[in-house]
Amino acid sequence: MPKKIILVEDDPFLADIYGTKLKEAGFNIEVVVEGDGVIPKIKEKKPDLLILDIVLPHLDGWEIIRQIKEDEDLKDLKIMILSNLGQKNEVEKGIKLGAVKYLIKAHYTPSEITAEIKKILK
Repeated sequence: MPKKIILVEDDPFLADIYGTKLKEAGFNIEVVVEGDGVIPKIKEKKPDLLILDIVLPHLDGWEIIRQIKEDEDLKDLKIMILSNLGQKNEVEKGIKLGAVKYLIKAHYTPSEITAEIKKILK
C-alpha cells in the first residue's frame, strides 16, 4: 500500500515538480493549493504525511499546524514544512509547533526532498 501524502503548495510549477517526483518514488500524492482546503482534505484522505508550505492563500501554514495540533483526530499527523521562509526563528517556530522537519525550498532539490520524505515515512 503506497504511503499517502498531501502536498500543500500554491505555486503550480513547484506543485507539479514535487508531485511528479513523489509519484515516481511510489507515493500516493494529493495536491492542495489553498490553505483553507487543507483540513477538510486531511480528514477525507487520512494521509501519512502533510507537506506544508507556510505562505498560502486564505489560511497560512502556521494556522493550519495549530488547527491540526488542536484536533484530537489529527494531532499525530506527521507534518513536514517545505517553505521559502528560511529565517532561523521561522524554522525554530515550525519545529516547536510540531513539524517533524523544516526544509527550505531553495536549499534542496526535488530528489533530496524525496529522500527526506522517505526517511520520515520508513
